[in-house]
Amino acid sequence: MIEKKHITGIILAGGKSSRMGTDKGFLKLNNKSFVQYSTDALKPLVSDIIIVSDNSNYDVFGHQRITDDIKDAGPVSGIYSGLQASKTEYNLILSCDIPLINSVVLQKLIDAIDDTSEIIQAESRGKTMPLVALYKKSMKDTFKHFLNQDERRLRVAIKACNYKNVVLDETHQNATLNVNTKEEFKQIEDAYNH
Repeated sequence: MIEKKHITGIILAGGKSSRMGTDKGFLKLNNKSFVQYSTDALKPLVSDIIIVSDNSNYDVFGHQRITDDIKDAGPVSGIYSGLQASKTEYNLILSCDIPLINSVVLQKLIDAIDDTSEIIQAESRGKTMPLVALYKKSMKDTFKHFLNQDERRLRVAIKACNYKNVVLDETHQNATLNVNTKEEFKQIEDAYNH
């Protein structure tokens, strides 16, 4: 069993959401901001939470905030910056747009830790979720390499690592729904309220 003290939570809140027209971490579901759902899901499992964002408004949540080392390079840069700042071997990385996320799902990723996997990501409805995943700190060098090559696609970086997927059963599939559009936000509100 990996103890809390060996795990950091990293929330990627860097994205300028062109499709939502607003910073997604501050969208509210049932009067609670999306980023708060991410921190609440992480809190019981981690020793520390880092928010990766250039937006100083996130300081209100009281966690360490770091800015992206390489601007506008998407999640590859966000993950690299977060791992670089982390003090622990294991890191739960979440995007800030999955308000239905919960500790049970994240615990499944922790339970799947083994000697060889460098990345353990959730899989839901046949799709892998690299932003609901556990990363070893040592992956920062691989990600740095891709950034140096100007490679911005997260899936390409992950394929170069030793990864495995944790398939979520029916009951947990909504936990990884993410919001990119106003339509998706509506779906999540419906899922939350039922």
